[in-house]
Amino acid sequence: MPLSIDDKRAIVANVNEVARSAHSAIVAEYRGMTVADVTELRHKARSEDVYLRVVKNTLARRAVLNTDFECLQDTLVGPVFLAFSLNEPGAAARVISEFANDKLVVKSIALGGRLLSASDIEQVAKLPTFSEAISMLMSVMQAPISQLVRTLAEPHAKLVRTIAAVRDSKSS
Repeated sequence: MPLSIDDKRAIVANVNEVARSAHSAIVAEYRGMTVADVTELRHKARSEDVYLRVVKNTLARRAVLNTDFECLQDTLVGPVFLAFSLNEPGAAARVISEFANDKLVVKSIALGGRLLSASDIEQVAKLPTFSEAISMLMSVMQAPISQLVRTLAEPHAKLVRTIAAVRDSKSS
């Protein structure tokens, strides 16, 4: 049964709203995937907060207009999934790369308004999660303070070691 014009408008509006708030997007062709594989992929995407949708290409092209993912329009050909990372830039790449094989082929990736090649999926998937990024930032911020404390404590520690060496040499 064909979609009515109102249904098409609703789909475009829904995907456009998601695209406006997403951090990254992936277009992946899914020829030959079984229903069980697709179900497992959708379940994994939901658990990772990735918006995964099969949309007609003409509707998808309209949906990504005036968003950071407008660069994906040329790759929207054939049966494709649109995967949007809602919270972390690498989430969609992690989910899709886990399922990528000869039946699920990555066509393109968009990150920060730039179109990346499909071979960059592993690099995008290795991007840190939000909590990992925060911990990395905190360790970078803490390093100068820790170094300062060690530097300030070193003269005292050196004095104590010198006195201990003198004591040991006199007792022998």
